[in-house]
Amino acid sequence: MSDSEPLYDLINVERKFKLRSNEVVAVKDVSLQISSGEFVILEGPSGSGKSTLLQLLGALDLPTKGTINFKGETLSNANDRKRTKLRSESIGFIFQHFNLIPTLSSLDNVAIALVPAKIKKQERSETAKKLLESVGLAHRLTHLPSKLSGGEQQRVAIARALANDPEVIIADEPTGNLDSESSAQVLELLRELQTNEKPVTIIVATHDKEVSAYGTRSLRVKDGSLVS
Repeated sequence: MSDSEPLYDLINVERKFKLRSNEVVAVKDVSLQISSGEFVILEGPSGSGKSTLLQLLGALDLPTKGTINFKGETLSNANDRKRTKLRSESIGFIFQHFNLIPTLSSLDNVAIALVPAKIKKQERSETAKKLLESVGLAHRLTHLPSKLSGGEQQRVAIARALANDPEVIIADEPTGNLDSESSAQVLELLRELQTNEKPVTIIVATHDKEVSAYGTRSLRVKDGSLVS
């Protein structure tokens, strides 16, 4: 990827689904460029198509038509193996419901994300500890998710998303289950990642208009389309 080339380049992207006898267009004719190091907010109500758009950006799904380029390479028709490799090497995911394993400690929830890297168990634990320290959870290493607040669980999820040293973090409603104070802490943490020495590109989908203040750019999603 050249310095002038966008990280993402979407051209007339559409995603259709069959729902019984009906056809639903979840993403409709979206053209979008995202540069490396941006903090992009996709804001819109439930059912607007923003989560489907995130899945396409995260190489979790393929468009029905149109082109998605990532670092100059086409993802639109990439096979499962190529997309799995991309996700494991370049993308971290954060979800509204945290998706932590309830029987594992904070440390082990992060360390398990390092298993695909095929490094020794001790090294996985040391890396997971550093990641948890970086999100302010050095005092919660041995705690199960049930013993953590919602904000703390989401910070564990952020540490896990950072395990593969990603270029992009994709977050779907990361503050949806948090109180206002915890939401602000999580968003500040994401902004720190986007502004640090080696910036991470952050893409967040949300229905909360207040989240938009944290981004470098906010895009409104309505009925599957980007609207001004």
